[in-house]
Amino acid sequence: MNPHRKLRVLLIAEAANPEWTSVPLVGWSLSAAMAEIADVHVVTQFRNRDAIVRHGWTEGKEFSALDTEALAGPLYRIAQVLRGGANKGWTTVVAVNALAYYYFERKLWRAFGSRIRAGEFDIVHCVTPLTPILPSLIAAKCKAAGVPFVWGPINGGTPWPKGFGDVRRKEREWLSYARSAYKLLPGYRSTREAASAIIAGSHDTREQLGARYIPKSVYIPENGLDLKRFSKTCPGQIRTPLRICFIGRLVPYKGADMLIEAAVPLLKDGKAVIDVIGDGPEMGRLATMVREQNVERHVKLDGWIPHEKLQDRVIESDIFGFPSVREFGGGAVLEAMILGLVPIIFDHGGPSELVTDATGYKLPKGSRDSIVTNLRALLARLADDPADLIPKREKAIETARRLFTWQAKADQVYEVYRWVLGERRDKPVFGFPSEP
Repeated sequence: MNPHRKLRVLLIAEAANPEWTSVPLVGWSLSAAMAEIADVHVVTQFRNRDAIVRHGWTEGKEFSALDTEALAGPLYRIAQVLRGGANKGWTTVVAVNALAYYYFERKLWRAFGSRIRAGEFDIVHCVTPLTPILPSLIAAKCKAAGVPFVWGPINGGTPWPKGFGDVRRKEREWLSYARSAYKLLPGYRSTREAASAIIAGSHDTREQLGARYIPKSVYIPENGLDLKRFSKTCPGQIRTPLRICFIGRLVPYKGADMLIEAAVPLLKDGKAVIDVIGDGPEMGRLATMVREQNVERHVKLDGWIPHEKLQDRVIESDIFGFPSVREFGGGAVLEAMILGLVPIIFDHGGPSELVTDATGYKLPKGSRDSIVTNLRALLARLADDPADLIPKREKAIETARRLFTWQAKADQVYEVYRWVLGERRDKPVFGFPSEP
């Protein structure tokens, strides 16, 4: 292979949209970053077409959009009914969408199978869906064609912590009790067997792969940062009163209520203020809590903030209070870190893999009451002596910029490509805060 030629990559990103959030934004951001360093053709779903064209890409050149709405549309509507409410029942949504994704891959192989077999691509890389629940039926076909298939970053399956069964039920996560049933889906084993490399977005997902697949797995957390969106940092010294920010959907497991409850003594004494950025079914309950505690002057509940205004709002705080009990990725944690906020997170799931003692604080596992108690003690200590926040802020910014920008992610993935193509002998290790 010519070392000066860009690698030719067919990048599968069924969900990839520069104007949306969550998984579609991850799919788009990694795809766009890979296109800067490789000869990439992105295959996505038709619903993303117009947004990608508005971004400046040309259909048929940089990307192809496959129309699967005849099946995907009705299945999406069914999933919304079964999930039991907006922002709930995510496992149910993924399970229902499995059929739509199989249909997407069927159309993809019809469109690109002959080109893959003809050797037009050095790598076929499936970026989204991010979940390991949905296998790929074309992995084995790529292997038969002699083209390496890379899968990931896949992430999911973080177990619910003990003592939060009530929150699990509020989230309508009925299918999570039978989550292992996904192993019966067509392509479950063949995807893992045929993949040349599996990019695992978390330790939990990596362990779920099974011992036989660990040697082909590479750990790269799924989330990344766009420096165009996050170009500022918190100004100067730590300010008083203690300024705390929460960002996220207002659903039970995110823990905004625990943050407010823990901070009540400081709020009443005028030693802290909290800015809650987000919206969801918990908004009414949080507003009632704030009113009953008589801390309305010290807690903002303003809903979502437009992306273009978000960083200016966030850097008004110095601490990112995020005691969510079940996060797969933790993108909001990275966004807070690169802006200079020191994160306080629950030591479980994705955020615990992104935060170290040098960059933030981890609340030990335990019951809801213990989380509130530990968080209250920590906030009181920081309100009395915030000096410890400065070095953590500096290290958080440095870590985020070095490891978690989308360009850094693209470079990491490119090294995985080189590994499966035999251009490097050692499996890549990137020095993430909690590298397995």
